[in-house]
Amino acid sequence: MKKAIAGVDEVGRGSLVGPVFAATVIFKKNLDKKKIKDSKQLSKNQRNLLEKYIKKNSIWTIGSASLKEIEELNILNATLLAMKRSIKKLKSKSYLIKIDGNKLPTMNGYKLKSVIRGDQKVPEISAASIIAKVSRDRLISKMSKKFTKYAWSKNSGYGTKQHLRAIKKFGITKHHRKTFGPIHNILSHKKTK
Repeated sequence: MKKAIAGVDEVGRGSLVGPVFAATVIFKKNLDKKKIKDSKQLSKNQRNLLEKYIKKNSIWTIGSASLKEIEELNILNATLLAMKRSIKKLKSKSYLIKIDGNKLPTMNGYKLKSVIRGDQKVPEISAASIIAKVSRDRLISKMSKKFTKYAWSKNSGYGTKQHLRAIKKFGITKHHRKTFGPIHNILSHKKTK
């Protein structure tokens, strides 16, 4: 019998605000893998529809690392922590766990394999990228309601020209990652709200 594969991907590493998310996905037999693509190749509407489809036809988990953990551990270690938290929510260690990228969290008893550009090669990783992206975007959109000037509902907290202009004009919020280059550089000029 073929061993079930779990795919893991993260989202939010390059964002200037909020937590980093990771998702783990294991397909059930009735899921059509041909429908699944890397989240970056899909529109917001397509991602939302696929997220529902994946959740209905797979075993999935989400893990995250907070803004505080990103600041304390650095973004790479916080990302690995989010992945670890997502993987640990699985009820079994028997899966072959394929992780997007070239870095793996340290986890005893789990069979982990890194796959460079895995979100384009392994459907389970693509599905994990969709779940992580939609889940994180939902949270950032919610956060955006109190901080509309930064347009997070459109840019997911990434350093777009509009977002950087808003930071320069209005300063940073409690949700901004102060250790990240653009924020760190602006901090000397603006005070935290």
